[in-house]
Amino acid sequence: MSDAVTALNGASSVGPVAQVEERGLQGMVTLRADLSDPALAGAVEAATGCALPESRQILTNGDRAVAWMSPDELLLLVPYADTAAVVAALEAALSGVHHLAVDVSDARASFSISGPGAREVLARLCPADLSPAGFGPGEIRRTWLAQVPAAFWTDEAGRFTLVCFRSVARYAFDALAGAARGDKVGFFSQG
Repeated sequence: MSDAVTALNGASSVGPVAQVEERGLQGMVTLRADLSDPALAGAVEAATGCALPESRQILTNGDRAVAWMSPDELLLLVPYADTAAVVAALEAALSGVHHLAVDVSDARASFSISGPGAREVLARLCPADLSPAGFGPGEIRRTWLAQVPAAFWTDEAGRFTLVCFRSVARYAFDALAGAARGDKVGFFSQG
């Protein structure tokens, strides 16, 4: 069996506005179900240590997180090596409950955008309100990154994490790196 690798082998680009880096391997599980089912809340908490997120929210607990993706879909982030065990635990906990739990780790690419202009980099590429008042830590957005679908969130330090399909990883990285090479506009008063 071959060793798992990221889509771009750790690509990195530093521009005057921000730094863009491909993140390491990340365990990701798509969980589709009725989010109001009480069994789901228990299964998610057992897998991540987090409660169910509200609409457009991401909750983090150490190296695990759960993100709201749509009215019937969550994205669980876990250590890459734990992904198969998490899927198996979800299947056991949700036995008899209509659901779908799928390991999508190797079908996704993940990037970190950091630096004083990280927010501007995404604003140049995404049709979402990225003002600090409109988007802050604990929130997630599913939107377009130039011409491809993506999801992103930010932490308290102003570092953004972006997830997209692995098949468009090169395009996403090049778009992010290009946006980070431009001059800082300074539209946002912070980060």
